Amino acid sequence: MKNLIVIIGPTGIGKTDLSIEIAQKLNTEIISCDSRQIYKELKIGTAVPSDDQLNKVKHHFIGNKSIYDYYNASMFEVEVLELLEKLFLKFENVIMTGGSGLYVDAVCNGIDDLPTIEQELRTDLMQRLNTEGIESLRMQLKMLDPEYYKQADIRNPKRILKALEVTLQTGKPYSTFLTKSKRTRDFKITKIGLQRDRDELYERINLRVDQMLNDGLIDEAKLFYKDKHLNSLNTVGYKELFDYFDGSISLEKAVELIKRNSRHYAKRQISWFSRDKEINWFHTDNTNEIIEFISTNH
Repeated sequence: MKNLIVIIGPTGIGKTDLSIEIAQKLNTEIISCDSRQIYKELKIGTAVPSDDQLNKVKHHFIGNKSIYDYYNASMFEVEVLELLEKLFLKFENVIMTGGSGLYVDAVCNGIDDLPTIEQELRTDLMQRLNTEGIESLRMQLKMLDPEYYKQADIRNPKRILKALEVTLQTGKPYSTFLTKSKRTRDFKITKIGLQRDRDELYERINLRVDQMLNDGLIDEAKLFYKDKHLNSLNTVGYKELFDYFDGSISLEKAVELIKRNSRHYAKRQISWFSRDKEINWFHTDNTNEIIEFISTNH
């Protein structure tokens, strides 16, 4: 049976280098499941693989969308499954790597079928978010779908908007679409989780932020300051610099917050992945052990 090897872990853990090394050994290609590296405009702040890395192994879903495009995990699921059908004609194994837990789950387990949202409704809700603020939308969701409201991350505008879109589009509560039924796939899935000592991981994250700044992150963020309202730019590394451009914080504070928020993001990723009992955990540096595990479990 064909095998999708999913290499996951928090930001800064070393997924890119390891995935490339394994892809070269298995003579295959890599699918990125990073919800920010898909945007062609954002390169430095999203830690897109370097040209040298991209030349070593063919990557998919890197820089294939625009920050102005609407995109979500459900769309990612459909596109990746279509691509896998083609790749499995050529390869026994395909590697998928990234830190976006929702995107990983979409491909491995499936996303509940949701209706296509009319653009007019989406635009209307976005305008309300900008003019009335998130609280107004929260209250509407609480009234229309109290069940989902109880479990939702109500601080996350994206989650609130999604639930309201579906509820208003269909006339049925968003919660009724969330059946959590796992899809069957016609390929095997081998999940590899990467670990490091926490202090080592945090030090790697801090150093990577310094490297991004040296590579020109501030200038990259300036290019998209005018688009800061876009969901695609509600991203660590950009939103802190937007606050600096606004004059609300100093550059020194912005850098401190990028490092802190990157560490917090890594903690949330670790927490998300720790719930998945199908993940086989390895230290990132144990490449040979990981390759041996993949070979013996195929």
